[in-house]
Amino acid sequence: MLITNGIVITWEDENRVLEGYAVRVEGSKITHVDKQSLLLEKFPHDEILDANGQLVMPGNICSHTHFYGAYSRGMAIPGDPPAHFIQILEKLWWPLDKALSRQSIEASANVCILDAIRHGTTTLFDHHASPSYIEGSLDEIYKVVELSGIRASLSYEVTDRNGIDQADAGIQENIRFANYIQKHKPLDGRVSSTFGLHASLTLSNETLEKCRKSIPDGIGFHIHVAESEADEYDSLSKYGMRIAERLDKFGILGSKSILAHCVHVDAKEMELIAKSNSWVTHQPRSNMNNAVGMAAVESMDSLGIKVCLGNDGFSNTMWDEWKAAYLAHKSWHHDPRRMNGTLVAKIAGKNNRELVHNQFGLEVGIIKPEAHADIIFVDYHPFTPITAGNLPWHILFGFNESMVTLTMVDGKILMKDHEIITMDEKRVYSEAKKLAPDVWERYQSMLKEK
Repeated sequence: MLITNGIVITWEDENRVLEGYAVRVEGSKITHVDKQSLLLEKFPHDEILDANGQLVMPGNICSHTHFYGAYSRGMAIPGDPPAHFIQILEKLWWPLDKALSRQSIEASANVCILDAIRHGTTTLFDHHASPSYIEGSLDEIYKVVELSGIRASLSYEVTDRNGIDQADAGIQENIRFANYIQKHKPLDGRVSSTFGLHASLTLSNETLEKCRKSIPDGIGFHIHVAESEADEYDSLSKYGMRIAERLDKFGILGSKSILAHCVHVDAKEMELIAKSNSWVTHQPRSNMNNAVGMAAVESMDSLGIKVCLGNDGFSNTMWDEWKAAYLAHKSWHHDPRRMNGTLVAKIAGKNNRELVHNQFGLEVGIIKPEAHADIIFVDYHPFTPITAGNLPWHILFGFNESMVTLTMVDGKILMKDHEIITMDEKRVYSEAKKLAPDVWERYQSMLKEK
């Protein structure tokens, strides 16, 4: 097909904003980006997809999320509100993930992926936990990824907090799923895997050693790192070293590994992360919500660490995450010069794109020949010029997710004119809503048991 009559934003390293250009898609890939008149003449029989003056740009990427968190929306935590991060885990997330059944795992993936399609997020890195249903849990999410048409990396969170047997079951679930993906390479590369770990404070040396020895070749770990001070204090108290040092000792750091948050790593840990070529993901909305502080993103970037942008299970409105990153660091440091818009664009655009290439072996997040056609239309018509130089500030101060009218992955249209094509939106929401009361009841029971 030929995508015509749009303003093309390429998101190349030297970004371009192209008027009078068209994009040609054949199969799953972009084949041409050239003058519209030339492409219409060269490919007169191609199907025409008219952008009607909208922006044509790569889909957004989320480098760290939790589909299973969907059932926390609107759920009141009984008793006094959590006073610190560990209480948030104990009173909300750990009882909630235990409350998930096979059906609610599928339902939570359905609503989150539908939300991603509607809001122009085309690739997501999910980090899953469901202690009451471990074996086969990633298959339930995979089925939703397959039917929806989205691109996703999946992993299961290994933890010792529910005993050795469940930790071993989590290890086996990661191994089983990763081996399947590596052997069969299904969905034409739309799905990938990492080896999920919870966090240092819930992982013993014995379990870390098991994970290191059993991880399949070619994949890395996906782990929360120093999200709060408690994680660092736990590591210092139990093992006499900071988290990044401990993870480095056990071979968890590396060029395929994703470290979520890294809010409280120190300078030496940053050097270890940089030396190992590990990836860091920043989730500012979550960090503010949990009152854990702000990662030293600018320092990490200056050290050469590739910091990416995720949402930690918040809504898949990634431009909201852009805005949070841009504003939160200014407020945190009492300095309007902090977290320049070009750096936000770098972590959300270039670095997220390179993370996908690293994990999937595919080029997405860019509009150029041979890249995969993960494309969105944005109905944004500003009253000031858009240039490659000022685009980040248009996104930060002008874009909102309701402006996304079309979402495409691998050349397949998943949403057009705001209408979801690959999923039955009403059925998805209806089924999820039916399951919610039971999930919340089980959550209450798990909380009382604790």
